[in-house]
Amino acid sequence: MAPALRILFAALVIAAPAIADDDAVRARDDRIADLERQMGVLVDELSRLRTQVAVPEEPELKSFYGLGPAASKVYGSNRGLSIGGYGEAFYTNFVGDESDSDRDLSDFLRFVTYIGYKFNEDIVFNSEIEYEHASTGEAGSVSVELATLDFFWKPEVNFRAGLMLLPMGFLNEVHEPPFFYGVQRPETERRILPSTWRENGVGLFGKIGESIEYRTYVTTGFDATGFSDSGIRGGRQKGSKALAEDLAWVIRADWTPEWVPGLQLGGSFYVGDSGQDSETAVGDVPDAQLWIGEAHAQYRKGGFHSRALLAYSQLSDASDLNAALGRPQARPIASKMLGAYGEVAYDVWPWLFGNEEKALEPFLRVEYVDTQFEVPSGYSANRRNAYWLYTPGINFYPHPNVVLKIEYRNFNSRGGTRPDELSLGMGFAF
Repeated sequence: MAPALRILFAALVIAAPAIADDDAVRARDDRIADLERQMGVLVDELSRLRTQVAVPEEPELKSFYGLGPAASKVYGSNRGLSIGGYGEAFYTNFVGDESDSDRDLSDFLRFVTYIGYKFNEDIVFNSEIEYEHASTGEAGSVSVELATLDFFWKPEVNFRAGLMLLPMGFLNEVHEPPFFYGVQRPETERRILPSTWRENGVGLFGKIGESIEYRTYVTTGFDATGFSDSGIRGGRQKGSKALAEDLAWVIRADWTPEWVPGLQLGGSFYVGDSGQDSETAVGDVPDAQLWIGEAHAQYRKGGFHSRALLAYSQLSDASDLNAALGRPQARPIASKMLGAYGEVAYDVWPWLFGNEEKALEPFLRVEYVDTQFEVPSGYSANRRNAYWLYTPGINFYPHPNVVLKIEYRNFNSRGGTRPDELSLGMGFAF
């Protein structure tokens, strides 16, 4: 072999391990780079899932578009799935009860899950599924109380469709237990405004300027065959195979003047026929057009909180409706109903303990309800359904979204007697 070739061969033999080592290093570096890339993708995916489904870290919930704070969680999410909920339970002791129907009672009244999905910034689905009385047996039920698609256009005008809460009063839309006083909801918002009240429909919502919010919907109307002397509550169709021969219209507006921080003034109006082209053995159910109006005011400043609400309803064809349904002469469906209440509360926790980590809010609510305010000629009003109600109590908040409650409800009926009620309650929202 020529000397030059021998020298080249020797150099290749000496360099071969180094070349092999360089290939191994490059392969190793490529594998590390690929693993780092895959790890980055995994971290991004975990972060996205956490953003979509994790419970938010902020301690306080915030209300959007008239809904309760927990029901509004989906609107604050970036995109994807949102889960929230609330629950409440109580114990009631009937004071001076004289009948079997007034036996003391304990009930896990309801547990609710909110499931929402934010498709993008313009389309949001929201829902509320309620489990009542801790069972699906004879006493309990599972119901969809809210299921809407919101289509956002601009702050002033947005579109909503589905099974929606009617925007009347304080509690029909915001009924999560940490956000109202007392164990039981005000009777005015159960009898005159039959909370929780939902119907299938479509409508608009939005905000005008910085101080006026509105919601207006067209929905299915009541079914008048469910009305009674205790009110219109039994006429709610709840979106379940709802008769849609008669539709209704509802509108609400709220004003929060910037020059009085903490003040809210508002009102709502509902009108619609309730006959639904129904028939009874006696004859056709009349149109039974129902008008409901309510005005409300709320003021918050520091630890002070006050509310007032007035509700009034008028039903046409009440005489014909009572005849068609065969209502008793002494227990008719009223042609007019009236309800009102005022309440005040104050947080004394900072006074007692010098900090604001918790809240202790004694309250007093005074209420008048009359579901027999005016009855058709030839019928006698059931005065047991006209009463004053005095409710003192305390809400204790160990956390902004957790509440323990105690209240005493003193009934003063204009006809007959009703036992007083001492109740303990708990509630939470998330």
